[in-house]
This record gives sequence, structure tokens and C-alpha cells, in this order.
Amino acid sequence: MATKDKEKDYGPLPPLIAKGLNDKLYEKRKTAALDLERTIKELNALGDWKQVDDIAFVLNQEFIQIPNPNSKKGGLIGLAATAIALGIEAGKFIERLVPPVLSCFNDQDSRVRYYACEALYNVAKVSRRAILPYFTRIFDDISKLAADPDFNVKNGAELLDRLIKDIVTESPTFDVDAFISLLRERIYSNSQHVRQFIVQWITLLDAVPQIDLLKYLPEFLDGMFLILSDPSKDIRKCVKFVWENLSKRSAQAQIL
Repeated sequence: MATKDKEKDYGPLPPLIAKGLNDKLYEKRKTAALDLERTIKELNALGDWKQVDDIAFVLNQEFIQIPNPNSKKGGLIGLAATAIALGIEAGKFIERLVPPVLSCFNDQDSRVRYYACEALYNVAKVSRRAILPYFTRIFDDISKLAADPDFNVKNGAELLDRLIKDIVTESPTFDVDAFISLLRERIYSNSQHVRQFIVQWITLLDAVPQIDLLKYLPEFLDGMFLILSDPSKDIRKCVKFVWENLSKRSAQAQIL
């Protein structure tokens, strides 16, 4: 009589949770994620960081890196649950939590891309400034998702973008130089969605008192003039608003 194949060993990840995260039904993946969240909370309370780290590693290697989209979704929701359970301690595991999620932003499956937006939102919500070392990659990926053909992905990226903006404005150590380099790369895009994304970021940083955007103006001035030719009235209006503010401050600086 043939014996059943031995179930795959997921190491520190409890078998029932692993099975649930791999399921094709969302409800079962969600239930497994809630069970995982409770498990991580218990490990967090015990200070068992190695076990937490091992579980996060398994979620990446055995779920997110697997071609099966359901496994990827399970891995993403699992990492989100892990971050939520860790709370303020999530920053300790940022290298385990963020890169795997970012790797899914370019996935061919739109649902995987959406889950990636949702997962990174949950990671960023609890880790806050600890996520900023990955700002360059996050900004670059969100700028691309701003033009995603899938409506839900674009909405997910927009919600994530708002959260990242909040984190940036509350951080005194935000690297403006690195941001300007990214801005120069993206400001020449012909995509209306990407242009709107860029203008919103310029508007945001221009309103932050501790950031002197005026000194960086030569770096992106030609790009702003290019966007002024955009067919969208709203985009042109935003660019003119930023330009007027920068022009006023430039004139005041010259007077002083």
C-alpha cells in the first residue's frame, strides 16, 4: 500500500499555519495570518528574537520566493502579520521584512502587487522611521506603481505613498540629496500618473520648514517646465503653485 508523501517541513513555522498560508482561498490565508500574529506576539513577549527571525526567513524563502502566486500572497500577508505582532520592535527585523515585500512589486500577478502594497503599508505603519533606509527603493517602486494598469494596485500604492509621506515629514534625518537624485530620474516621465506623483512629492517637501527645496531648484527646474505642458489642468495648477512659492522665496532671499 502506497504511503502518503511526507508533508514539507517549514522549520519554526507551525504546520497548520504554513498550510493555511499556502491555501488558494483568501479566508484560509487570513485565518492562518491571524494565528501567526498570535504566535509572533507570544515570541515577542518572551524576547525570542531568533525564532521570530527564523520565521520571517521561512516566509521569504518558502513562500515569497516560490512561483505559486497563492504562496506569495501567503508570504506577504504572513510578513504583514509578523510586523503587526512585533509593533515597535518591528524595526529590529526590517531587513527581513522589507526586501521580500519589495521584490513582489514587479510581479506579473496584479493581486500579488496589491498584496505587496498592503504588506509594506503594515510594515511601515509600525516601523515608521526604521523603514527610511529603504526609501530610495520604495519611492522608485511606488512611482512605477502610480502608472499600474490595475486600479486596485494604483489605489494600494496611493495609500502606501501617503503613509511614506507622513513618515518622511516627521523624520529630521530624511536624506533630501538622495531624494533629489531620484526626482531627476523620474521627473522626465511622460506618464500623467507618474508626473502627478512627482509633483505631489515636490509640493509636500516644499511645505516642510526644515527642508530648503530652493537650493535644489536647478536640479529639477527643466523637468518642472516640461510638466507645465501636461494636458492635465490639475497637474499644471500644482506645478504653478510650487513654482510661485519657490519664486517668492528666491526673490526674498535676494533682497536679504
